[in-house]
Amino acid sequence: MLRIATQKCCDQLPSRFLPFLSTKSGAAVATRRHQSTDDKVEVFVNDKPVYVKPGSTVLQACEIAGIQIPRFCYHDRLSVAGNCRMCLVEIEKSPKPQASCAMPVMKGMRIKPDSDVSKKAREGVMEFLLANHPLDCPICDQGGECDLQDQSMMFGSDRSRFLEHKRAVEDKNIGPLIKTIMTRCIQCTRCVRFADEVAGVSDLGTTGRGNDMQIGTYVEKMFKSEMSGNVIDICPVGALTSKPYAFTARPWETRKTETVDVMDAVGSNIVVSTRAGDVLRIIPRLHEDINEEWISDKTRFAYDGLKRQRLTQPMLRNKQGQLVTCLWEDALPFVAEKLSTTEGSKVAGIVGGFADAESLICLKDLLNHVDSEGLCTEELFITDGAGTDLRSNYLLNTTIAGVEEADLVLLIGTNPRFEAPLFNARLRKSWIHNELEVALVGSKVDLTYSYEHLGDSTTTLKQIADGTHPFSKRLKDAKNPMVVVGSEVFSREDAFGVHAAVSAIAQNATVTSQTNRGDGGADWKVLNILHKVASQVAALDLGYKPGVDHIRKNPPSLLFILGADGGAVTREDLPKDCCVVYIGSHGDVSAPFADVILPGAAYTEKPGTYVNTEGRAQQTQAAVSPPGSAREDWKIIRALSEISGMTLPYDDLEGVRSRMSEVSPNLTRYDAVESANYFKQAAELAKLAKPQLVSKPLQSSQLSLADFYMTDSISRASKTMAKCVKAANEGLTPDL
Repeated sequence: MLRIATQKCCDQLPSRFLPFLSTKSGAAVATRRHQSTDDKVEVFVNDKPVYVKPGSTVLQACEIAGIQIPRFCYHDRLSVAGNCRMCLVEIEKSPKPQASCAMPVMKGMRIKPDSDVSKKAREGVMEFLLANHPLDCPICDQGGECDLQDQSMMFGSDRSRFLEHKRAVEDKNIGPLIKTIMTRCIQCTRCVRFADEVAGVSDLGTTGRGNDMQIGTYVEKMFKSEMSGNVIDICPVGALTSKPYAFTARPWETRKTETVDVMDAVGSNIVVSTRAGDVLRIIPRLHEDINEEWISDKTRFAYDGLKRQRLTQPMLRNKQGQLVTCLWEDALPFVAEKLSTTEGSKVAGIVGGFADAESLICLKDLLNHVDSEGLCTEELFITDGAGTDLRSNYLLNTTIAGVEEADLVLLIGTNPRFEAPLFNARLRKSWIHNELEVALVGSKVDLTYSYEHLGDSTTTLKQIADGTHPFSKRLKDAKNPMVVVGSEVFSREDAFGVHAAVSAIAQNATVTSQTNRGDGGADWKVLNILHKVASQVAALDLGYKPGVDHIRKNPPSLLFILGADGGAVTREDLPKDCCVVYIGSHGDVSAPFADVILPGAAYTEKPGTYVNTEGRAQQTQAAVSPPGSAREDWKIIRALSEISGMTLPYDDLEGVRSRMSEVSPNLTRYDAVESANYFKQAAELAKLAKPQLVSKPLQSSQLSLADFYMTDSISRASKTMAKCVKAANEGLTPDL
């Protein structure tokens, strides 16, 4: 764990520091001297020169020199506390060892991290830390991933001189997600600083002093944050562990698969741990441009929903109106006959939030083969003006990491805290460190940071677009402004009018921001759309119609539902003789009224392509096999095409992805953000269509923490998420 942490710290360093990491080569030393400039400070680590930026700490200088410095309280993304004292090092002319995490470097400083004084100081600190630590490593869930274990072996002594009784601390109940064994706590305060600085929820704190110091919520209550599970990862001991994962497995017993989360449109990178075909836990994977090293609680804990309410066998509705299990050999010919005998204009398809790009292109090719254009998504978007023809109209064009460069953000009809928690964490990070100014048009919501509320009237948007609103001047003066529109806006009847006003605001801000920066053609994008579901961008890239208006206006006789469980279409919306074919993993909202059910695979059971809200294509990997007779969605559609006599021209994953690249090449350029443009043209086309605004208040998403836990078929099937909803609604104790 320490080596991983050290490598992570080194990965954070500017690229110009990387040649300095090797100190064994004389050529490397010569390179360092050659590349040193006046804006760097020369220090000596173990008598070898190292050049670091002014303001760097001794710990960072040692890391650049390739020296491991143990630490418990220090974390790259949190403020410096300096309270564990494990990082003590000897500095020449200093009367005693210094905490390297909090000591800034000075010119000519001679640091001796491997001296006898440094080693003895660390041994002493470790002896004190272990004096009260319980001897329960055999039953501790942190075993195998414990910084205290690793560092006591590497930097600690081989014996202890303490014979006194160990102290005991009462465990705290902070909710259904985090298990606390506070006797193990070493008061590093990482969890306190994470809650306060990253999550923006000041629920955790310390009480008492000295040997009586404890970390908790003071009054027993739930740790109410959508990102609370991250304290499990940053806790260096076993004081905070996962309740759902408790006593389930050891790290070395599990198989780890690096994949991508699809519970929202951010596309967080994750690691899925499995054993014997079961998903046991999900933890974050480092990706600086997307989720850094955090994930939301829904991403981390909703995995038990992958095993419940699953569709494992094909099903057909019999003459008595009941769904009964059958074989694939019975279900597929039945659907194939319906498809072959139904007029193309009477065939339609609707896709849900978990649909991967491979299944999207297969369904599109199949329906296009019968001359059907009724391909829709559950999520809405504008269709007037440029609509989805211009990719820049529906992307988070500034990118997620680009938020850190912004100096002014205008949020319109969105609640990023619960729609995209990791994006909201970026906003808070920039608000803290870069003095980012945030304004909101829409309903008042709690975003974990302060913002200026401009009201919820569409008149405000019109005034900002015209330049008559007081906020217009601030937009005009900003160097890197951002306008972020929530996807909830597009459910309004005047969605096109709102988008047109937003496009005008963004276009005006683009011109003035380039002037303020003085760089003329700088590639800074102002207009941003924040989506809520993982499949939406890929579906729009492939030409799907946003929303189900087409299906309502053209009632189908055969409807394919690809995992669409958002309730956009119900049985009452369809003709009585309409045959509904449901392809999906869970028996949730749409499956009960289907005439045919074809069981599909969940995102942890298939390799698939998903495009996040910023337009970055990423791949999921199969961590476990689909249960029962379930199959990957694209394979089901491919088999159906062959039985129908409309064989699609590919029969393996590579062939499907080759077809994807023909239709939309960006879908197979993995982990790359394809830059979109044509903002000016989109704004002009919007004006030509003469959009209208209505006086109806502009609502931001009114999701609460309880609503956040259950938003899709997987989280609705999760017992852990059900416990979270109950705890969030009822509370552990009344709020005082």
